[in-house]
Amino acid sequence: MISKTYAGIDISKLTFDAAIYQPSGYQYHKFTNDEKGFRALSELLPAGCHVVMEASGPYYLKLAGYLYEQGFALSVVNPLVIRRFCQMRLSRTKTDRKDAMMIAEYGRAEQPAPWKPQERYVLHLRQMQAAVDLLNKSRTAFIRQLEAFDACKEISLEAVSAAAKAKSAVEKQITVLEQKMEQLIEQHHKDMFQRLQTIPRIGKKSALLLIVLSGGFTRFENSRQLSSYIGLCPRIFESGTSVKGKARITKMGMSRIRAVLYVCSWAAKKYNKACSELYGRLVAKGKAKRQALIAVANKLLKQAFAIAVNGMDYQENYMKNTCF
Repeated sequence: MISKTYAGIDISKLTFDAAIYQPSGYQYHKFTNDEKGFRALSELLPAGCHVVMEASGPYYLKLAGYLYEQGFALSVVNPLVIRRFCQMRLSRTKTDRKDAMMIAEYGRAEQPAPWKPQERYVLHLRQMQAAVDLLNKSRTAFIRQLEAFDACKEISLEAVSAAAKAKSAVEKQITVLEQKMEQLIEQHHKDMFQRLQTIPRIGKKSALLLIVLSGGFTRFENSRQLSSYIGLCPRIFESGTSVKGKARITKMGMSRIRAVLYVCSWAAKKYNKACSELYGRLVAKGKAKRQALIAVANKLLKQAFAIAVNGMDYQENYMKNTCF
């Protein structure tokens, strides 16, 4: 049964706007993005109301969790989807109130899938991975700065010492976080973590990242959806007979795991039979080596999905002919 009442929420760090649709028209309200605002909103929402909001950074999470616990139907959608919906409706106005209304209109028109919060350990893993990514950037910055110091004719020993100590401290923090992440993965996905590592050239870090980003391979129905989420799926750019653009990956997903899989593909094209054969076929057809390596990265992703879903170790001949 289609809900007759929708509410669109445009949320920011400190406040959020709500547009509540009813047959008589829209009602607009502004609330503070805290427990007080959450309670005030829930008191105004009609019974059976379907709430729709954007995944605006981390700002939507507390309100989404609160509404979920209160039993409201809830959907969280990609902001890009809402932007395209507004463009399709030729909307030229950009205000918080208008955005909330358009989000509600999207809910009425598309009836998006329901949202449910991720498990606590998954959130912890994602936060630790974000911290590790940031620390790795800092580590790279310190390494480059030390190289720059070394290239100078005159070197400040104090500056070198400070940068070296900071680099060492960052590396220790990375090690601690990665060990903790591995412990959590072992606790919740031990068998899957070990099986993924049976794929030739998939190591601990890439297996861990895949489990974290896919929610233990429960967030996607097939490998194509996961590939699209990560940003490895090809984007075709053709129109009529005159426009024949090159096919490129979308790059709309997670750059970290995309980069890791690409690095894994360098060795997989030699030591993973299915990947090696795929790479050879594509290069023989005249494809650029970079394109062939991206295809290999996608193949690794398909192998990982099959192993995670079927709960089995890597089998060369079986995996060669299996599609997911």
